[in-house]
Amino acid sequence: MDLTDTVTSIWGYYREKMGMVSKVVGPEIRKLQNRTEAETYAHMMASSEPWLTLRRNFDDSLKLICDPSREVYLAVFNGEIVGFIVLVMHGALVGYVQSIYVAEDWRSKGIGRQLMAFAEKRIFSKAPNVFICVSSFNKDAQKLYRRLGYRVVGQLKDYIIPRHSEILLRKTICSITEFKEKHDEVRRSLSCS
Repeated sequence: MDLTDTVTSIWGYYREKMGMVSKVVGPEIRKLQNRTEAETYAHMMASSEPWLTLRRNFDDSLKLICDPSREVYLAVFNGEIVGFIVLVMHGALVGYVQSIYVAEDWRSKGIGRQLMAFAEKRIFSKAPNVFICVSSFNKDAQKLYRRLGYRVVGQLKDYIIPRHSEILLRKTICSITEFKEKHDEVRRSLSCS
């Protein structure tokens, strides 16, 4: 068993422990591949909520998407981009979901849940916490994140726009120390010495 298999096994254990669905069915989720996809995603973001209220325009959206420090994944169904998710895997909040979007015609069909399950699998293979901010006016997203097991850890008042807060949420599988110890143990068990 190599490190990838071991991490997948650890992830499976935590998914079972948290009562998560074991198999995600739906669109293909893959990395952003080219500038055309980035521009499509930026248009989708800039023309829909919550980004309209947050005043994020096409250029701001494209800059975010093209930032090489971000991981951008698309949900694609029959060649159509039906959603996307942007992850930050470095810095103070390793495992931060910076943006998630589901096309209007695809909402309430499980795409957001599938994107979050994908993000959790990716993040929990490297860190014990997933963080996401949700705008105080985005009640539907707040409900989804609560159902997925996220808990409020703080509120940033007037952070992006006046009279609205960004609510910081967290989902965890263990402490950072426990996570590090488990991964160190796995690495030692795979060592050739």
